[in-house]
Amino acid sequence: MMGVDDRLFGDDYHWSVLGAGRHQMGMLTMAAQMGGHVRVGLEDSLYLGKGQLAESNADQVRKIRRILDELSLEVASPDAARAMLGLKGATSVAF
Repeated sequence: MMGVDDRLFGDDYHWSVLGAGRHQMGMLTMAAQMGGHVRVGLEDSLYLGKGQLAESNADQVRKIRRILDELSLEVASPDAARAMLGLKGATSVAF
């Protein structure tokens, strides 16, 4: 069945979700199960769970990675993500 996005963009697009606030991990988990990409960061949510502050972005990355691994969902490496999105990488920019 073809979705609205497929009719508008064809099959050559990527979509992603970020979740702000306390529902971050739940939103990201659902998006990943639907085939979307996810991102985390302290700019979106300060928490790992109810009443538990994240100490770093890495805390949030480890948590969503664990959740996605438990669901047997594939997680792209940084190099694979750059290639998928056509990004240059840190060694190819002038800052």
